[in-house]
Amino acid sequence: MTSKEEIEEARKRAFEMLKRAGIVITEEEKRNMEIADFGLNDLAKFGLEIVVYVNNERYCAKELVLFPRQTCPEHRHPPFNDYPGKQETFRCRYGEVYLYVPGEPTKNPRAIIPEEKKKYFTVWHEITLRPGMQYTIPPNTLHWFQAGEEGAVVSEFSSMSVDEKDVFTDPNIIRVKKG
Repeated sequence: MTSKEEIEEARKRAFEMLKRAGIVITEEEKRNMEIADFGLNDLAKFGLEIVVYVNNERYCAKELVLFPRQTCPEHRHPPFNDYPGKQETFRCRYGEVYLYVPGEPTKNPRAIIPEEKKKYFTVWHEITLRPGMQYTIPPNTLHWFQAGEEGAVVSEFSSMSVDEKDVFTDPNIIRVKKG
C-alpha cells in the first residue's frame, strides 16, 4: 500500500509540475488532489495525480499529472444504465505523453512497460501529444498513456466521470481514491 508519506510527496511533486506548466490551482485543490496508484503499489511506474475541477452529470474537467515515465494502465469507460460511457479529450499542457488506442500497432513504441505487465497492454497504436496537441477518445475505447522523460501535464475535458465503473485490462487493478 502506498504510504501517507508517499502520497504527500506525490502531491507536492504534482503541484510543482502544475506550476511549471503555468497552471494555478488553489490550496484546497492541492489538498484534494487524488493520488491514484491503482492498487499496484508502484506509484513511480503505475499511477496518476488528478485535480478535479468539476464532475457532474453533464461534464467533467480535470488536470492529470504524470511523473517521468509514469503510466496510467489500459482501461475503458463502458456504458451503464442509460449512460453511453465517458468520452474524453486529452490536451497536453506540459511535457510529452504517449497515448495508446486501437489501430495499427506502432512498430517502435516509445512507452516502456515492465515485461511482466505487457500482457495487460493490448492496444499499441501510439499518438504522441506535446503541448497544445489534443486527442478525443470515444466511449468504451481501450486506451492507456505514459509520460515521457520529463513527465507530463494533461487537461482532460469529458462527459461525466465515474471512475469506479472503469474496466481495466489488468485484473489486479483496484480503482479506489486515495489521498
